[in-house]
Amino acid sequence: MDFAAFVADATADPAVVGLVLKGSRAHDGMTTRHSDHDLYVILADDAASGPTALAGFRSARLDLVVTTLEGFRRPADWERYAIARSRVLVDRCDGEVTRIVAAMGRLGAEEAFRSAAALLDAYANALYRSVKNHRDGNPLAGLLDAAAGVGFLLDLLFALERRPRPYNKYLAWELDRFPLPGWESAALLDTVARITATGEVALQQRLFAQMEAAARAAGHAAVLDAWGEDLLLMRPHPDSPAHLPS
Repeated sequence: MDFAAFVADATADPAVVGLVLKGSRAHDGMTTRHSDHDLYVILADDAASGPTALAGFRSARLDLVVTTLEGFRRPADWERYAIARSRVLVDRCDGEVTRIVAAMGRLGAEEAFRSAAALLDAYANALYRSVKNHRDGNPLAGLLDAAAGVGFLLDLLFALERRPRPYNKYLAWELDRFPLPGWESAALLDTVARITATGEVALQQRLFAQMEAAARAAGHAAVLDAWGEDLLLMRPHPDSPAHLPS
C-alpha cells in the first residue's frame, strides 16, 4: 500500500478526523532506506464507517494505528513519546488533534512527581545491588543490575522534567535538540553507554551523586533518606572525582 495514496484516500473519508505521522519520519534526520511510514488514523468517536478493517495493518512501507479521537486522547504510557514528537498531517477537529499532540509532551505535575519518586527508589535499588554484587565477586550480576539501573535513571531524568522518556532509538536525537537542564548531553550519553558496557562501580557512583543532588532539589529527599546508611555504598568514594567525565 502506497503512503501517499493512503493519505489521499483517508483524507477524503469523512469518518477520518485526523492523520498523525510518528516514528523516524517525524524525526528530522532519522530516516533510512528501511524507514516505513508510521501513521495514526483517527476516527470520529461516533463514526459508523471508516478504515477500521485496516487496524494493525503493517507492511514494509506503511504501519497503521487506527483509533478514535477519544482513544487518541488516552494512549498507553509507552505511546506518549511517539505522539509528543509526531507530525499532524490532518486535523478536522478545530485543532483538537494538534492540542492532544502538544499535551503529550508534558506530564502532569502530580503524575510526574509520583512517577519520579518510584523511579528514584527503583534506580537506587538497582545501583545498590550492582555495587554489592561487584563487591562480592559477582560481576555478571553487577553488570545486569547496572544496566537495569540505567533504564530507571533515564525514565527518572525525564520524569523530573515532566517529559516522557524517548525510545532508545531517539535518545541521542532528543538530547541533542532538547537537552535536560543541568545535564551535559554528550557526557550523560557516554556515561550510560560505559555503565551498560562495563558496570563500572566508580562511574555508577559518580552518576548517582549528580542524580542525588537533582532529586533532592526536586523534593525527593525522603525517598533517598529512607535508604539510610546504604547510601554510603551508592555514593562516590571521598577521593573520587565529583562529576561525570566530559
